[in-house]
Amino acid sequence: MLKTLLIQMTDPHIREKGRLAYGRLNTAPYLKQAIEHALALPQKPDAIVLTGDLTDFGRAQEYAHLRSLLAPLGAIPVYLLPGNHDDRQQLRASFPEHTYLGKAGPVCYGVDIGELRLLALDSAVAGASAGSLDQDQLDWLAAELTQQPKRPTVIALHHPPFNTLIGHMDKIGLLNGAEQLEAIVRQHGNVERVISGHLHRNIQIRFGGTIASTAPSVAHQVCLDLAEDAASAWTLEPPGYAVHALDSVGQIVTHTATVGQFDGPFAFHEPSGKLID
Repeated sequence: MLKTLLIQMTDPHIREKGRLAYGRLNTAPYLKQAIEHALALPQKPDAIVLTGDLTDFGRAQEYAHLRSLLAPLGAIPVYLLPGNHDDRQQLRASFPEHTYLGKAGPVCYGVDIGELRLLALDSAVAGASAGSLDQDQLDWLAAELTQQPKRPTVIALHHPPFNTLIGHMDKIGLLNGAEQLEAIVRQHGNVERVISGHLHRNIQIRFGGTIASTAPSVAHQVCLDLAEDAASAWTLEPPGYAVHALDSVGQIVTHTATVGQFDGPFAFHEPSGKLID
């Protein structure tokens, strides 16, 4: 039985209206389509978390464009995290009603979503592509986890706290704080997921006794090349997002939703119940 449905979207890289990412990609329609897809799910999302790289350069006009694209979500709660392409102070200025973003310093917050707890960490470093978690954030996380030790919890951040084997992305991954984060997670069996973005791909790994993952971008994807010297390149593989569903026994089941126009649905069986031959 489904208890709580948390949608994770990531890396939309929204530009100003009329501007193209990398000189060739209009990212806005991709986010629009992903939101429409999520709103059409048979089960209504309880909340949506965007795990970073909300914009491409952290500019006010980019965040204004993002606001307009998020508007169709209406009353569904939306939780934002900065990525390495964002500017956290401009993010706060552009979304003043999102008071959980705080007023200064890294964006760290905890919110209850139905029977689920979401704890967000800010791994972005101003002026850098790689990420880091400082001791204050790690101490905050440990304290938050101690407060509700039995509540199913998702930890969210932008940079994945593990190597992905995509060489050029691992060089700009979470370079500080990953080992400490894993040690904290290992002490708390109620952490159901550690979710992140940055990689523009669907990746999973065992981490601290739970599952850590990245979600595909709602726009473009990083090329799948597991070489240490892999070229830094992107592709228009199908976009998607993660669906984290909390069940009646407190476990999270994660699905990847692929956004696009596809034939179907088609029935497996005839009206009589017989498998179609």
